[in-house]
Amino acid sequence: MPLRSVILGCGGCLPAQVLDNAALAARHGLDTSDEWIRERSGITRRHIAGPGETCTSLGAEAARRALAQAGATAAEVDMIVVATATPDNAFPSTAAHIQRELGMEGGFAFDVSAACTGFIYALSIADAMLRAGQARTALVIGAEVYSRIMDWTDRGTCVLFGDGAGAVFLRAEDRADERGILSTHLHADGRHADILYVEGTGGPLRMAGREVFKHAVTKLAAVVEEALAANGLTRAEVDWLVPHQANIRIIEAMGRKLGLPPERVVVTVDRHANTSAASVPLALAEAVEEGRIRPGDMVLLEAIGGGLTWGAALVRF
Repeated sequence: MPLRSVILGCGGCLPAQVLDNAALAARHGLDTSDEWIRERSGITRRHIAGPGETCTSLGAEAARRALAQAGATAAEVDMIVVATATPDNAFPSTAAHIQRELGMEGGFAFDVSAACTGFIYALSIADAMLRAGQARTALVIGAEVYSRIMDWTDRGTCVLFGDGAGAVFLRAEDRADERGILSTHLHADGRHADILYVEGTGGPLRMAGREVFKHAVTKLAAVVEEALAANGLTRAEVDWLVPHQANIRIIEAMGRKLGLPPERVVVTVDRHANTSAASVPLALAEAVEEGRIRPGDMVLLEAIGGGLTWGAALVRF
């Protein structure tokens, strides 16, 4: 029987502070409105990290919730992979900090930087290492505090992002029922690095929104078809789309591309905004916790981010 990486638990964590569009505009004196933001992005509010909330604390809490859902303990974790573009320190890694917060004394931990595609990249790395036998279990976490790298005078970017963390707990298992990660597909094209980037190492973030949108639709559509073809599947066999939560228009376009009704596309961008590498695992955790995604469902994950980077994963729950 093939060895597969099975997602046994999901967890999410959002900062306590919630900032709706009107409050955001008022706080930073922005020439914008709730209507303007909703029409262009679908976003109504976002969570913003407070003084005591960090990339580490959010990621660690998401990890605890994923472990709890799986009925596992931190002592069972062999590896931690954290996807983040906003680490608390250059080093040690956020993964190492989370390892400490979970009370782990063994295993290994490292970070992955691929912007909004980071979780897909991290999931792919963990999957490969589990199937190769380098570890038996893994925590894969996306954690971000984008509020700390934003230009709060730039209404074209600051209204789009939020903070949060999401995590999954994986275990390598011999499966005959095709449960687990079927495949992952990663891409990058550094020729487009200048359309979405962070200045220096501490911000602010800069984005050419129209260019990013154009690339997002075409590249995500292509990688989705790549993932389906690699597994001999049709669009009709996908039960759920869990997309990167950047913009409601991109999400709706991908849902139409797959022929999925809106109720089969997981959407959190309206309440979370774009939480970068945390957006896919946060959306996944919400859908699993609410009982929408169930055992046996075929789930397609996809994301695109600065680099440009983009990717997809097919998972049988």
